[in-house]
Amino acid sequence: MAERRELAEVFAGLTPEQWDAPSLCGGWRVREVLAHTTMPFRMGTAEFMWEMLRSGGRFNRMADRVARRDAARMPPAALVRALRDNVAHPWSPPGGGAVGALSHEVIHGLDSTVALGLDRRVPTDRLLLVLDAMRPRNVAYFGVDLTGVQLQATDVDWSRGSGAPLRGLAQDLLLVVCGRPLPAGHLSGDAAARFTQRP
Repeated sequence: MAERRELAEVFAGLTPEQWDAPSLCGGWRVREVLAHTTMPFRMGTAEFMWEMLRSGGRFNRMADRVARRDAARMPPAALVRALRDNVAHPWSPPGGGAVGALSHEVIHGLDSTVALGLDRRVPTDRLLLVLDAMRPRNVAYFGVDLTGVQLQATDVDWSRGSGAPLRGLAQDLLLVVCGRPLPAGHLSGDAAARFTQRP
């Protein structure tokens, strides 16, 4: 609840240029990211199943199409309202529970705030819940190869893996786990270049 509430305030303060800026979520602007984040609150089960059918049963294809559609037809104020009005919504992804819902919001929030260069830090307790819930199948889903890399958080007592060090804020390392190349300056260590955006 708190993450949704805080993100609503962040999005409410964005400029028109920021809404149309690219996010870290490949191919989506900030507005598509928020359209996707709020999709579970705005879409009932019947509509979800229909959209999945239209997309050949492929969730990623459906999510991309619906995010682009909704971002085009909903102004920023309506997207913010969809988040703000659903702070207490009970949605959670299948098999993911409350932590799955939190992960969805934290990751997509970072997709926007980090891409925009906003100095927002996800509270440590929430961040560690999301990081600790990451399993090999989650990493495989995002398609990131962490072989031979040790993630080392510089702001909390958290590390994972073994090999070449990759250091950064815990929230930046979460984005690495999720397959997001980060802007320059966010990561350090022998493996940093591998996970940093190219100019």
